[in-house]
Amino acid sequence: MNRHELLRGLHRVYRPRNYLEIGVNDGRSLALSRAASVAVDPAFKVVTSISCDVHLVQSTSDDFFARKDPLVHLRRGRNPFRALARRDPLAVFGGDPTLELSFIDGMHLFEYALRDFMNVERHSHWSSVIVLDDMLPRDVDEAARDRHTKFWTGDVYKVVTVLRKYRPDLTVVELDTEPTGVAVVFGADPENTVLKDNYDDILKEYVTPDPQDVPEEVLLRKYAVQSEALLGADFWPALVRARNLRRPRRGFAPLRRQIAELGG
Repeated sequence: MNRHELLRGLHRVYRPRNYLEIGVNDGRSLALSRAASVAVDPAFKVVTSISCDVHLVQSTSDDFFARKDPLVHLRRGRNPFRALARRDPLAVFGGDPTLELSFIDGMHLFEYALRDFMNVERHSHWSSVIVLDDMLPRDVDEAARDRHTKFWTGDVYKVVTVLRKYRPDLTVVELDTEPTGVAVVFGADPENTVLKDNYDDILKEYVTPDPQDVPEEVLLRKYAVQSEALLGADFWPALVRARNLRRPRRGFAPLRRQIAELGG
């Protein structure tokens, strides 16, 4: 299964009422959305028909998140009828938007991907789903910070390592998608500041010159799960209910156990 097939499946089983995409390129992944969407890219090359209520933002992701109200397009209180149409009656009276499904495929350098995750998490809920692309490079050349191959992941694979080290409260599932793997993150906590507090130290440790020392388990996809297993899991209806009812974080524990079982 490739990343676009995975995203199509996530839209089907999770039924997000909004969608954020960082790194749009030709628009093939954005075209899968039927929800209110925000798409961020400094140089759009969209050649695909888009069939959703979308705000295209020509900007770097750092500049986008530095705005006063970056997700204003998703502020449902601006139009109560839109909130009802999106099956979100609790949002009729407005409030800050909460991202539901996010896809991060921006600049292929570790520190950029880490910042993208940090910024997305600030606008998410534990029941949100965050997808990071290019997490499983197939060789050291693909993982280089200085691009010299046709297919390029850069060193963004390190984000998974950092999340597992610094954020054990999250659940990170690596998926064996073609061509270069993804990671899906559950349990976001917008109040958590661990990554921000340790950001400088993290960069000192993980931003290293080429060639990158890519762990063997990454190259061999040792811990990667098949996408079909994730999409076919039993926890999705419960996750959707928790999202729609805005249940508190304590609701994550039983779902987390189910998600963790996917990795054996």
